[in-house]
Amino acid sequence: MTVTVATLGFPRIGPRRELKFALEKFWGGKSTEAELLESAAGLRAAAWARQAAIGTDWLPSNDFSFYDHVLDTSLMLGAIPERYGVAAGTADLGTYFAMARGTTGETATCAHGHGHTAQEMTKWFDTNYHYMVPELVAGQQLALSSSKIVDEYREAKALGYETRPVLLGPVTWLSLAKGRDVDPFDHLDEVLGLYSAVLTQLQHAGAQWVQIDEPILVTDLSDRQRAAITRAYAKLPRLGLKIMLATYFGALEDNLTLAVNLPVAGLHIDLVRAPDQLDKVLVAAPKGLLLSLGVIDGRNIWRADLEKLLDRLEPIAATRDLVLAPSCSLLHVPVDLALEPKLDDEVKQWLAFAVQKIDELATLKDALNGGRGRVADKLAASSAAAAARKVSPRIHDPKVAARMAGVTAAMRKRTSPYAIRATVQAEVLDLPPFPTTTIGSFPQTAEVRHARAEHNRDNLGSAAYEQFLREETERTIRWQEEAGLDMLVHGEFERNDMVQYFGEQLAGFAFTVNGWVQSYGSRCVRPPILYGDVSRPEPMTVEWWRYAQSLTTKPMKGMLTGPVTILNWSFVRDDQPRSASCRQIALAIRDEVFDLEAAGCKAIQIDEAALREGMPLRKRDWQAYLDWAVDAFRLTASGVADATQIHTHMCYSEFNDILPAIGAMDTDVISIETARSQMELLQGFAAYRYPSAIGPGVYDIHAPRVPGVDEMVELIRLAQAHLAPEQLWVNPDCGLKTRKWEEVKPAIDAMVAAARVLRVRVAEPA
Repeated sequence: MTVTVATLGFPRIGPRRELKFALEKFWGGKSTEAELLESAAGLRAAAWARQAAIGTDWLPSNDFSFYDHVLDTSLMLGAIPERYGVAAGTADLGTYFAMARGTTGETATCAHGHGHTAQEMTKWFDTNYHYMVPELVAGQQLALSSSKIVDEYREAKALGYETRPVLLGPVTWLSLAKGRDVDPFDHLDEVLGLYSAVLTQLQHAGAQWVQIDEPILVTDLSDRQRAAITRAYAKLPRLGLKIMLATYFGALEDNLTLAVNLPVAGLHIDLVRAPDQLDKVLVAAPKGLLLSLGVIDGRNIWRADLEKLLDRLEPIAATRDLVLAPSCSLLHVPVDLALEPKLDDEVKQWLAFAVQKIDELATLKDALNGGRGRVADKLAASSAAAAARKVSPRIHDPKVAARMAGVTAAMRKRTSPYAIRATVQAEVLDLPPFPTTTIGSFPQTAEVRHARAEHNRDNLGSAAYEQFLREETERTIRWQEEAGLDMLVHGEFERNDMVQYFGEQLAGFAFTVNGWVQSYGSRCVRPPILYGDVSRPEPMTVEWWRYAQSLTTKPMKGMLTGPVTILNWSFVRDDQPRSASCRQIALAIRDEVFDLEAAGCKAIQIDEAALREGMPLRKRDWQAYLDWAVDAFRLTASGVADATQIHTHMCYSEFNDILPAIGAMDTDVISIETARSQMELLQGFAAYRYPSAIGPGVYDIHAPRVPGVDEMVELIRLAQAHLAPEQLWVNPDCGLKTRKWEEVKPAIDAMVAAARVLRVRVAEPA
């Protein structure tokens, strides 16, 4: 029996975010398309070389993407919305970026000469990766519009690498698609015809295997989805290519019998998220089915206990061929731990990034094929690291444990119901109808980023850096006053990231220098490493809020990141329940809320952008998660006076199925992303009879286009079809950190003007 190693996908962005910089240079008009393509080819070649050198037997191709692999699939199938003015089969890179980022009047690819919105964006299953939602309409004709998968297979082959191309499965793609006046699965036969054509092209190019990802198989499937799986994999294997059907992010469970009996050559299962499914799969899987076991965590950064894994794998490897792999694509972890010279040595020994994870797989392969003695040193190091982590005094803090034990029910409850609070807050804040605000951050310009970098390099002293930040803050507050915003923010120029900023000031977190992970497109984040018990040594935001409020008589929001978002956007310790870590963070942020209130802050925004993305994939598990997630938020936000207005913000997720939980958070104002979906989300809020105030986004901040006053007025008019005018705030979809001032200023001016139009209309006699 033989054991081999596969990777299901490798980080696209490069070890030092080379893709990000190449994209932004191209978007800024400072490089050509040819130069962008050359940079991308270099990143792909380096990734193949790196993986092959470590010991990967099954190299992936087509795991690279300029923006998002779901969008790549939409373009391949010609699922191009009509507004872009491009017929299926004729798309190019300009069309692709228009679908991802929208178009402006100056750069529109459409024939109309004006800008168009980007496709909707939401979270990829329960990760912090964002995908572009495919759009399908009645009567839409699809056609192959991209040969990317074949081109990249040939590119690898020319470099001497035989790869297994990666393709998002047709049933998962249709399941993620949004149909307008059509069920996406009405396009199943058309989509399967196009997939058949692609697989045929790959076979003609010399490919022997293809990896088709169907993570939808670990979710609750409808009868139509099950039928589609059966139909798809009755057809696609007949074309001659061997198919490795990849599932991940959970267990097959009730879909196990369906999956193992499909006529595919191989099946990948996630044994990190769902280790208990292995025995059932071994019993049910036909002997001829090649099993790919996802034994190394593709979504977290903790080093594996290799001896423990070998104890489980050795009996299996003695009876059948196996492929060892990460649980999912390594897209979700940083590239290389070797790029972290400043990381604390004790913490560093507990970690493994993408390169180290492949090395772990290669070690397991060598031990299974030739005996443990061949890799005795590596196994000993793995065991020593696992043992050291268990007993480290840095992990457990008795003071945190004692505080957790002292939490009471009263600490989770506001003093009065919302109706009473709203009356008190209206008197204190004295805001007009349709009050305007922003979500928190303003543009982090090149000057801001440069000053931060110089400060981090010790080239700019702390006093000079703080003075720079104060000047940026004051300039931003003065502009907000001139623009006419009703509730201001300080701009967050001192913050590198909405999670990292807080994690750096909390006990129990560690940080990287080059631990970048792609969120979408060129947007990358460095998730904090939550390794131990969490507490807040001292106030984190109070002085910046106090300074900002001193500059204006308008109310200044205090800006915090909520416990669930800090948890879900970090690499979280795996030695205790996530709920316990979340409550520890909640207590730390609660301290900050109380300190802001004591300083005089009357409006505190506690962002929970990641509440929805942490939801389990199986509906039966939702309530347990929501119970502790909402509990953590309430623990953070409750205890303040009725006059203190609590805001939260959520974005780029499906919320309608968790509205009772959002209501249970008992906030005073929630702001949500709705611009791309044309206020569609508000139908659910209306049906639920959401009692509090809502700021539905009227400005899509993830696209460079600047919407006009009429467009924003129309969006709020749509919102009024679902909600009472007194419930509505006017704000962008999300923070403005990634945008440029030349985009932000006219957009906010238009937003304020739209609110004024609405106030006049409300004041007019019926």
